[in-house]
Amino acid sequence: MTVKYMLMMFGDGSTMMEAHDDQWVRDMIQFMGSFNEEITASGEWVSAEGLADPTTAKTLTLTDGQVVVTDGPFAEAKESLAGFWIWDVKDEARAIELATKILPWARRVELREVPAGPPEV
Repeated sequence: MTVKYMLMMFGDGSTMMEAHDDQWVRDMIQFMGSFNEEITASGEWVSAEGLADPTTAKTLTLTDGQVVVTDGPFAEAKESLAGFWIWDVKDEARAIELATKILPWARRVELREVPAGPPEV
């Protein structure tokens, strides 16, 4: 039996090019491609996507029964969700092992299990 995990990569895409030189960006992109090939070959890759700059985000809230749409990400922070992977791995230890490979390229990642369904009540 396997378990699905979502790894969320956080960063500030709008300043990435200012904070790093072109070679770092090329190396990161090359790493991402190689990493995706590795987890595809192991059968653990489910999905992965990078996200558009957070300035394109919309936040929806329900206020007094009305839907309110505002610009920007939901959190007041310079770093936001930059992309994600979904893996189907044997256990949490393997998910953590894979997640550690991302850390040289992201300041912070978050790993969360993707349950097969809602909790039983």
